[in-house]
Amino acid sequence: MRTIKVFSIILAVVSIGIVGTLSSVTAQQKNAIEKPLSSKQESMIAIAAIAAKGNLPKLKEELHKGLEAGLTINQVKESLIHLYAYAGFPRSIRGLQTFMTVLDERKATGINDEIGLKASLISDERSKYERGKAILEKLTGVQETASKTGYAAFAPEIEVFLKEHLFADIFERDVLTYAERELVTVSVLSSIGGVEPMLRSHLNICLNIGIATNQLQQFIETLKSVIGKKEAKAAHKVLDEVLKSKI
Repeated sequence: MRTIKVFSIILAVVSIGIVGTLSSVTAQQKNAIEKPLSSKQESMIAIAAIAAKGNLPKLKEELHKGLEAGLTINQVKESLIHLYAYAGFPRSIRGLQTFMTVLDERKATGINDEIGLKASLISDERSKYERGKAILEKLTGVQETASKTGYAAFAPEIEVFLKEHLFADIFERDVLTYAERELVTVSVLSSIGGVEPMLRSHLNICLNIGIATNQLQQFIETLKSVIGKKEAKAAHKVLDEVLKSKI
């Protein structure tokens, strides 16, 4: 009888501990979900979306806002470099040229913006293909298979370029976090339109790497305010499909 009583007490203590731990985890998850995008992240979204559109006068405005929000010169440069993989060199270069003008104007008025961190040297000795493959697996949470299908089977060269260049050369550069790069990516894809399968994939990646649902909804609202209702509505439709697939 004494043994049963002692066991009951131990079980009760353990149960209280588990409930307390679960409550703590739930609270942490709730805080993470409720956390909005920062003003810096919103500026990255705006800069990427507008640069992809090629609206340079409006881009100048958003570049000023981004620097005032605390983005470093290198963070802005990296965002504009990153978008070339999705919108092409011309849009990227015109964005960089516009940024150069903005920096010159700010220097002329006595504003010296923070340069920020440079990309770290890569010490990983694996091939670029293997490094890119590993990064893609981390982003998607899906293990790559040897057999290729779809466009990767039809044009194997582009699959190699994606691994070696996009996910190794570009994503390895730690000036931006993976989350920041994905926010830039979905902004560009939403802006150019007509690439819903790619947008769907990258919205899934956003969720996989910890960008919360409310943050993606905030991303849609930012799109609406900087590039228009049409693009925001199309992106919202894809986001709804992605979220429904998670239920």
